[in-house]
Amino acid sequence: MARITRRSACYSGEVRILLADDHPLFRLALAQAVQRVAPEAEIAEVGSFDDALSDLATHADTDLVLLDLHMPGSHGLMALASLRGQFPTISVVMISAHDDAATVQRALVHGAAGFISKRSALDELEAALRAVLNAQTWLPATLRGAVGGGAGNSADRQLAARLAALSPQQMRVLGMVADGLLNKQIADRLGVQERTVKAHLSAVFERLDVRNRTQAGVLLRSLELADPSLHVGD
Repeated sequence: MARITRRSACYSGEVRILLADDHPLFRLALAQAVQRVAPEAEIAEVGSFDDALSDLATHADTDLVLLDLHMPGSHGLMALASLRGQFPTISVVMISAHDDAATVQRALVHGAAGFISKRSALDELEAALRAVLNAQTWLPATLRGAVGGGAGNSADRQLAARLAALSPQQMRVLGMVADGLLNKQIADRLGVQERTVKAHLSAVFERLDVRNRTQAGVLLRSLELADPSLHVGD
């Protein structure tokens, strides 16, 4: 797993932050902002969602994840829902160039502690980090009026509530379903018997109010977001 860990000279072990983004230069900018705001912090870096899950599985003391919406394996907002379900004590702040008000609102509905635009200058990154490390919700200044205190659309609220009802293990299974894995493959990855996976899936389908993998897949695809960097002119 490709992970870089930085510790400042005065690191006290009080704060651990995971930078989950597949662009090394942007991770470097984030790391610089973190080091200026919280010089005592331990900073870990990963370039894919699978690596983020692996890192968090072995570092339950992580305080904050800065999560790219469009990194490999993220499936848009599914990554956010998955992290919140599997690691409910860890705050997650979304990072993306996809910074329209509707996307930001959806991220908040699904449990984000804030949203940082990739268009942000270093001073704005620092301000965002200060806010989230002080348990405040951060939004770009240009979007605060548009997003406001709205609760999002009813479909997102309902789906967020259903996902929140899943156990951490059920969220792991659902994430692997989203990746297209079969029951046997999921069982192998989790180190459990296939019938255990089937039991988890039955519970997942019931809580999501779907009948099968196909319907679950349709539901999960509603969390996917087009990557603006793939569109000409964005």
